[in-house]
Amino acid sequence: MFKGLRRDIETIRARDPAARSALEVVLLYPGFQVLLFYRLAHWAWQRKWHLAGRWISQFGRWLTGIEIHPGAHIGKRLFIDHGMGVVIGETARIGDNVTIYHGVTLGGVAPSIDSDQQRNVKRHPTLEDDVIVGSGAQILGPITVGRSARVGANAVVTKPVPACSTVVGIPGRVVAPGGQREQLPFVAYGTPTGDIPDPIARALEGLLGEVQSLRARVNTLEGELEARPAIVPSPTGAKDDLGRKDNPKT
Repeated sequence: MFKGLRRDIETIRARDPAARSALEVVLLYPGFQVLLFYRLAHWAWQRKWHLAGRWISQFGRWLTGIEIHPGAHIGKRLFIDHGMGVVIGETARIGDNVTIYHGVTLGGVAPSIDSDQQRNVKRHPTLEDDVIVGSGAQILGPITVGRSARVGANAVVTKPVPACSTVVGIPGRVVAPGGQREQLPFVAYGTPTGDIPDPIARALEGLLGEVQSLRARVNTLEGELEARPAIVPSPTGAKDDLGRKDNPKT
């Protein structure tokens, strides 16, 4: 148990430069404190002491502002930064080295079955190892966020996220495809601060390029028409190029 506590403290100090000492983490970091309540509540939940587990988790929510259902499965070195408003549902699964910021919801969707069967159905997302979820993001349903993926702030994700990719927007869209896991640095709040490629912007740029190409083609055709000699009607009775004579109107 003490080994796990030490590991959690070291994790927070490694990812948050504002953490200056282990004592500060223990006393002032709700993301660390809520894990203590979660582990105790999860221990009770696994032994079918459901009411006790919910009571412990509710007490932890009251103290920290972070709600973790005792039925959720959480791996090692989870860091909940700031933490206020985080909600983690009953069937959620979180891997190792995951970072979650404030206002995040790992929410469930109700399957189309009766309420008694819903308890045994996975309704909440799975976050694999090394995932970063930015503040305010909503990840909903029994989907999987792949290893080392980044979910940007305020994104709403309802579809699976490929490993090592970055997802932003409402609804969530992949703006940075998966790459090598070793090449992905830690990204605070899950949102790159450089240029973020927007798929909608790319589509608009493609349409603009097509319009410009068509405009250039129209200008070329208009220039060719202006360069042609004007067609002048032949005088009455004159012969055309084929030797035919015009028939004047009477």
